This record gives sequence, structure tokens and C-alpha cells, in this order.
Amino acid sequence: MTSHAPQSTASAAAPQPTPPSAAPTLKDAFRQPKAVWAIAFAATVSFMGIGLVDPILPAISTQLDATPSQAMLLFTSYLFITAIAMFFTSWFASRVGVKRTLLIGLALVVVFAALAATAGSVNEIIGLRAGWGLGNALFISIALAAIVGATSGPSGGAIILYETALGIGMALGPLVGGLLGSVSWRAPFAGTAVLMAVGFLAIVLLLRREPLPAPVSPLASLRALSHPALRTLALTAIFYNFAFFVLLAYSPFPLEAAAAARGTEFGAMGIGGVFFGWGLGLAITSVFVAPVLTRRLGLIPTLVTTLSLLTVLMLALTFFHSSMAGIVTLIIIGGLLLGIMNTALTETVMEATDLPRGVASSAYSGVRFLGGAIAPAVAGPLAEATNSGAPYLMASLALVVAIAMLVIGRRHLRAVGQHQAAPLDAAEEAEAITVGDEV
Repeated sequence: MTSHAPQSTASAAAPQPTPPSAAPTLKDAFRQPKAVWAIAFAATVSFMGIGLVDPILPAISTQLDATPSQAMLLFTSYLFITAIAMFFTSWFASRVGVKRTLLIGLALVVVFAALAATAGSVNEIIGLRAGWGLGNALFISIALAAIVGATSGPSGGAIILYETALGIGMALGPLVGGLLGSVSWRAPFAGTAVLMAVGFLAIVLLLRREPLPAPVSPLASLRALSHPALRTLALTAIFYNFAFFVLLAYSPFPLEAAAAARGTEFGAMGIGGVFFGWGLGLAITSVFVAPVLTRRLGLIPTLVTTLSLLTVLMLALTFFHSSMAGIVTLIIIGGLLLGIMNTALTETVMEATDLPRGVASSAYSGVRFLGGAIAPAVAGPLAEATNSGAPYLMASLALVVAIAMLVIGRRHLRAVGQHQAAPLDAAEEAEAITVGDEV
């Protein structure tokens, strides 16, 4: 090759390209086209939907005559349908296109969130949250690949932006849920519907329609799990996400109980404030701490170290679950550790295989969300049958298993951090962007 289009000059001249394995900078993350920011905004709102119900779980339980275990099923139905749908979203996107997939997902969230605001029973909300989960799956599974595909810089920077959206969404979800939930438990659902409608319009206006991705088999994501590296990381993620959602979905109830023991009431606003701190810590470490650690320690050592610290934290919650100051402090520290874990794990998945990014992301996300779906369904009955600290003990055991999965399968992850940049001509670059590969 002797010439390239002007936008490919840097890669052709080969002076000092930045390899994909190099740690991305904040400049890489935030110097993005408007289309990327539109997707990131919608992703923020989408992730808000995960933590949005946290502050209103006790209110839903009380006002709709539901047990805490029933209320937590709002997470289970949402995450279970999200997980199952994730396995087929790459196939769906290959048939209808990335932009249409994003828009269909957002439209479903708008409809089911709006309907949840009018629900009359906890079982009705549980069912509507399942439909919400389907829309969320279509959007989330494609959002990362769409951001990577539309980015103007290294994919690592795009991943940081995606994780920033996740962190901000996780932080704002409980805060918005608390603020609106102090008015009515219905208000957070209506608010999400409105914000998602704004995200829908932003993507309609700012994201150009790409050519259809390469055809993908309906079973591509399931088959992708036969890849040893992806399977190792998926097994690690399912146990990690179990612990993640024990902390997120179960903790409002011990918080309320600890406050009641002191003669006070946390309420939706108090719970929302605690989890805002949790999500803010998650966002900060995702952006500012994780890149430093992965650069200095490497991805795999960062994962093992963070999982070990999370295990200690969950054990501490087992003993301090009845202390209001103790549980608040540990929840916020947990957010700091989860931010590091999310960024490092996502980047590891993206580097570990040569599978198309959309397929790898769908397979990995489907398995990890199953862990999140199981956690609320188990935590509530376990606490009712034993004591309030038992779910945290089980979460710590799940994290030990996650570490074991990572250590046992470490030989399959030798490619992590070893990829080298290869010059691409314009046609190859366009194809790589379309399927979500490195560019």
C-alpha cells in the first residue's frame, strides 16, 4: 500500500501509533464525536434504570403489601430477561442494524417504564420490569460496540467513556429515584420514561445509519462461550455480578432496619443519597483509578486484587449489617472497588479474544446478568430464613469462586495486553468499525 485517504495518514506513516494494549488517557475518552455522546447519554439513562428502584423498594413493599423478597424481584425479572436477550442481540443487530437496534431498545424502555408508573400491584411491576429488561438488553449490548465503532480514538478511551456512563447512571439512578420517590414511588418510573425518550431523539438526530454488520448466527453468542478465554471471564463475571447485586438490591432493607433500630427512618431520599455516594465512587474509580492500576499492575492482577478486596468488604458487611454508620461506609467503599472491577473486566473481555466485539459482548453480558438476576431472588429468602448478614456472607463466597475461576482459567488469558496494532487500509477500517473490532 502506498497511499491512504487523509484520515488514515497516521496509521499508514507508522511513526508512533498507540497500540490497543496501551493504557487509554482521559483525552482519548472525552474527545469524541457528537454521535458517541448521544449514545453515552442514553447509556447513562439506561444504567440509571438499574439503580432507580433501589430507594423505592421499601416503599413499594409497604404500599403494595409485598414482602421484601417480592419487592427485590423487580431486579430479578429485569435482569433475567436482560440476560436471556443478550445472547441474541448481536444476531438481531446484524439483521436490522445497530442504530435501529438501539432505537427499538430505547422505545421498549420508554413504553414499559411508563406503564410501570401506572401499575397497581407488585406483580404487575415485576412483569413490566421484564419488558423493560428486554429493551435494556437490546440497547446495552449494542451501546458499547456502537460507541467503539463511532469513536474517533483508541477503543480503550471509548470503553472508559462507556464505563463513565455506567458509573454516572448508577450514581444518578438512586439519587433520582430517591428525589422522585420521596414524592411517589411511581414518579421514578415516569421520569425514566421521559429521559429515555430524550435519549431516543438524540440518537435519531445524531447517529448516522451504518451499513448492516456482518451476518451473525442466532446462536453465535452461545457458541462464543466455547472460547476458553471468554468462558473464563464469563464465569468470573457471573459470580462477581451476584455479589454486585446483593450489595445493590438487598442493602436498602438492612439500611432501613439499622435506621429503625436507632429510632430514625432512612426513607427513599436517605437510601438514594447513600447509593448516590456508592455510584459516584464507582464512576470516579472507573475513570481515574482503574486506568492507572491496569497500566501499573496489568489487567489480570488488577482483577484478582480487586475481587479479593471486595471479598473482605462483603465479610465486613456480614458483621456490620446492623450498624447504620458501618453499612453506609462499606456500601460507599464498595462503589469505589466496583468501579475498578467494571472497567478492568470490560477491557479484559475486549482484549481476550479475536471474536467480533458484538458477539463477545453479548455472550459475556448475558452470563454476567444471570448472576445479577439470581442475587435478589436468593438474598431475600436467605435473610428471612437466617439473618440479615447471611446474603453478604454468600456474596463473599461467590467472590471467592470468581477469583478461583480467574486463577484456574488464567492460562487462557495470555493474549490480554499482548495485542499489537496493525495498519488497516480504508476498506478494512470501515469493516472493522462496522463489526466493532479494534481500529
